[in-house]
Amino acid sequence: MMLDWLRAMARYNRWMNDRLYAVAAELSDEERRRDRGAFFRSIHGTLNHILVGDRVWLSRLTGDAALARGITALDQELYADFGELRAARREADAALAAWALTLTEGALAAPLRYLRRGVPAEHPLWWAAEHLFNHQTHHRGQLTTLLLQAGRDPGVTDLLAMLLEEAPALAAGST
Repeated sequence: MMLDWLRAMARYNRWMNDRLYAVAAELSDEERRRDRGAFFRSIHGTLNHILVGDRVWLSRLTGDAALARGITALDQELYADFGELRAARREADAALAAWALTLTEGALAAPLRYLRRGVPAEHPLWWAAEHLFNHQTHHRGQLTTLLLQAGRDPGVTDLLAMLLEEAPALAAGST
């Protein structure tokens, strides 16, 4: 069950990011960058932060240090250009989905060892996977508010909506 959940969360991540980036693309760069009093100030800043977090965690989860190379701060702007940010987001979503497909129950239970701010950390891998997807959901919730403040409705954001949308395709594939 844990593997099914994790893979569904990877699909949900991509589904929501595609939707939120499409809505954000309707705004001018000035509107995306406007300080709206959020933790990462703006829509652009929040989108960058989610990507920072995903790259850091993907580097830890996959052992590919290059994914986090150059990241020095949680509020770092990885991409000033929205188009480049969106393309990098799609790459990260594809990498997360591919990673989720490689997992086994044994791998999820195995210890994950990494450095956190230079200090060794260790815990079951599933803790990090849960944190990764919870982190994304948390900040995408903030993004929906920021987009609404900018006059754009992101629409339905529920995981259940995505699963129900997938249901006919899943049912068709089982025949």
